[in-house]
Amino acid sequence: MADRVRRVGLDMDEIKNYYRVSVSPQRHHRLRQFLSDELDSLFRLDFPSLSKQDQVDFLQLRNYLQRTTQQLQAERELNSQIEHIFPFSDIVIALSEAREAVKPVPSSCLATQVDDVTKLAKQAQADIVAGKIHATKTGAFKASKITAELRGHLEELGSFYGSYDPAFDWWVATPLKEAVNALQAHKAAVERHLVGIGPNGQDEIIGQPIGREALLVELEAEMIAYSPEELLDLAHDVFRWCEAQMRDASNELGFGDDWKRALDYVKTQSVPPGEQPALAKSLALEGAAYVKKHDLVTVPRIADETYRANMMSAAMQKVAPFFLGGPEILIAYPLADMPHDLKAMVLRGNNRHFSRATVFHELVPGHRLQHHYTSRRNSHRNLFSTPFWMEGWALYWELVLWDRGDFFVSPEDRVGTMFWRMHRCARIIFSLRFHLGEWTPQQCVDLLVDGVGHERSTAEGEVRRSFNGDWAPLYQAGYLLGALQFDTLRNEVLREGRVSEKRFHDSIMRGGIMPVEMIRALLLDQPLSPDYKPQWRFYKKSSYKTEQR
Repeated sequence: MADRVRRVGLDMDEIKNYYRVSVSPQRHHRLRQFLSDELDSLFRLDFPSLSKQDQVDFLQLRNYLQRTTQQLQAERELNSQIEHIFPFSDIVIALSEAREAVKPVPSSCLATQVDDVTKLAKQAQADIVAGKIHATKTGAFKASKITAELRGHLEELGSFYGSYDPAFDWWVATPLKEAVNALQAHKAAVERHLVGIGPNGQDEIIGQPIGREALLVELEAEMIAYSPEELLDLAHDVFRWCEAQMRDASNELGFGDDWKRALDYVKTQSVPPGEQPALAKSLALEGAAYVKKHDLVTVPRIADETYRANMMSAAMQKVAPFFLGGPEILIAYPLADMPHDLKAMVLRGNNRHFSRATVFHELVPGHRLQHHYTSRRNSHRNLFSTPFWMEGWALYWELVLWDRGDFFVSPEDRVGTMFWRMHRCARIIFSLRFHLGEWTPQQCVDLLVDGVGHERSTAEGEVRRSFNGDWAPLYQAGYLLGALQFDTLRNEVLREGRVSEKRFHDSIMRGGIMPVEMIRALLLDQPLSPDYKPQWRFYKKSSYKTEQR
């Protein structure tokens, strides 16, 4: 099964790399055919004869193929709704695919087709300005991205034929330049008139809600046996518990039950300019030393020795206003040329106590440790990357260190880590409400500002990151939900005395990426079947409150 998974991943990459135009019917057909053939082949295997590890890979591959098929169809349906915005796509697709297949096209004919692209783009641009073409903001934003992609495919013609083919230079060079410019102007018109992005490129938060049915598909593929509505109840329940912890810490700091005053105080505790990298390094060493001292997980020397630190650009901080980690750690901090108000917000959002709760999340025992193991153990399972494992594991350690009672000791540190847990509750709430079609991006920002206590700049960065198309719909929900799964499984396994705490953690790292329900099936030897559906109910309101206290 491991070899099968590797082959499927490589085959998918090669098909996508060859059939590169995202809106091409030929690409869609080829991917659909491949996915269908692989599913048929998979179900011809004798499932009972497979080892438990192979059965887990069978189910992960099944989910991958099924979900990718559904996502492919959803993408095609969305593209069909906006194709009137880029009426030149058929020509660009045909030219690009002819070039990929090395089919000879007379340069005079090529010039005519390229010129037709220019005419269609200019007419569509004029219709957009005149208000004759309509679309939703999200649809128009995607159309602008597709236009940019098609422009790139046109430019490839010049790179491929230019200079070496004299007939191409004579016939096509000038029309091609005009077509490329026309598509650039068309993209700008789409963004200004249909999306609402101003002439100065002001930041707009735009996303595409996928709807309840698609959310259910995603939840089943991630092996989460809850409805969106049940997950919203869960998030609100944990949020209320977090508020109680915030009030306790606030009282210790002398602010009474007004925990937002305590939070404002904690936000003032930042290091001076130039000292953030040293703070990050000291916090990284502290987190790694703690888990090694208490023998909680195996930390290979290479994993704790060879990562680098880099500072984030201002542009990156618009979508990642805090630390990022894995192979390295990226550090957010105000830059000298930021406007004063923005500089102040970024400084407050990256204070000492917020940082203490997140540096180890990014490094050891969090993402850096994961990156080390997934590169070396069961690496074929990287095809099944899931936030419930990736982000859930890193956040799980915030829960573990909180429960131990000797890591987040000061009230300032407790405010810092509770801010993050409330933030993860809010991520479940705003991402699900957005994809259910109930909230706008602005309402999501308001929840983070008014409900959690974010600075507005960091809240906008979080929401922009969530919906800009680079992350799966359940990515933000995966943090807390995955952490709760790991936490519940840890309590279950340790209560039964099956393994030690360190062995439990090591088995997760060495097993590779998989839904936490599959880790549970392996550790507890749960029965599996080819049609297995998620069924684990890992959260109970009363038990969460009782165990956390």
